[in-house]
Amino acid sequence: MNDTAKPRIRVPAYQVSEGAAAKAPTETGRAEAFSFGDPEPVTSMRDFFYEGLWLSADEWYEPPIPLDVLAKSYRATAHHGSALQVKRNILLRTFLPHPLLGRQAFSGLALDYLVFGNAYLEEVRGRLGKRLPFRHLLARYVRRGGLNADRYWWVPNYQDRQELPAGRVIHLLEPDIDQCIYGVPDYIGSLQSAWLNESATLFRRRYYLNGSHAGFIMYVNDAAHNKQDIDAMRQALKDSKGPGNFRNLFLYSPGGKKDGVQVIPVSEVASKDDFWNIKNITRDDQLAGHRIPPQLMGIIPENAGGFGDVEKAARVFVANELEPLQATMREINERIGEEIVRFRPYSLDGDTGSGLDPTR
Repeated sequence: MNDTAKPRIRVPAYQVSEGAAAKAPTETGRAEAFSFGDPEPVTSMRDFFYEGLWLSADEWYEPPIPLDVLAKSYRATAHHGSALQVKRNILLRTFLPHPLLGRQAFSGLALDYLVFGNAYLEEVRGRLGKRLPFRHLLARYVRRGGLNADRYWWVPNYQDRQELPAGRVIHLLEPDIDQCIYGVPDYIGSLQSAWLNESATLFRRRYYLNGSHAGFIMYVNDAAHNKQDIDAMRQALKDSKGPGNFRNLFLYSPGGKKDGVQVIPVSEVASKDDFWNIKNITRDDQLAGHRIPPQLMGIIPENAGGFGDVEKAARVFVANELEPLQATMREINERIGEEIVRFRPYSLDGDTGSGLDPTR
């Protein structure tokens, strides 16, 4: 055994020689492009789920458009809900109450027809066979089916269901071009604009409520002699804000360059989201879908000339839109053989009181 100890040298697992490092090409930035999802056709209908009719295991047909979607969309925007309420209110103003059909039942009937394209009344009989006041059935929970589509069910949920007496249900429906079992409201084409309007409003509301807005950036690039001074400054900025206020940013970069750090404020992104144009365009689409004059919606005109005479617009609107609805409601009289749905002529000169006395 040799007494002379051999020197031990620790060799790293991977080592780059100076020559190889000098010859290695420096990594440079490269352009990168990517897409934001797959192409989608303009005519896609999946957002409001026109599914067509299909027969359930309980012998009734499910509506072509889920009624819960229409119910939630009713209060999605101020213009969509208000347009439906204007029609309902004018119908209610001209309606003459009857002992078999009161104002409250007719109000619910008209609103269901406008929102869902379907409206239901149930005929109620006493023990001796006398006809009692008709009962309004909420259209959202009524289903139609059977071999000849002449059976009706009350389905408030998936557990409680009850078949209604045969021949007692009166069904008013807005005609559809694809099927004749259920009605479909005529404002479906404007729902996309209503949802876009709602999304724009919710985005702005969440932006103001999330409390994560950038107020100002305090940038310090001088090296501090005492680290505690920097920590105290940072803590003071944290303690100065309250819930929902603007969040101030503190950046400490000793010896940093002037443009070494750039931050785009969140407020600048929000100011460029075209919120004003989206709200105006989608509002006009909703009014066009409901065929409502802007004067009746309380919209402030942007031009000096205004929208014109509101009384003329109201009369044209009633003649073209409300009178056909009144004719549809009168179909109930033909079904039951008695005139319980009556209307007085529309007038802007004031109510004479004849329409409020149920005995007339």
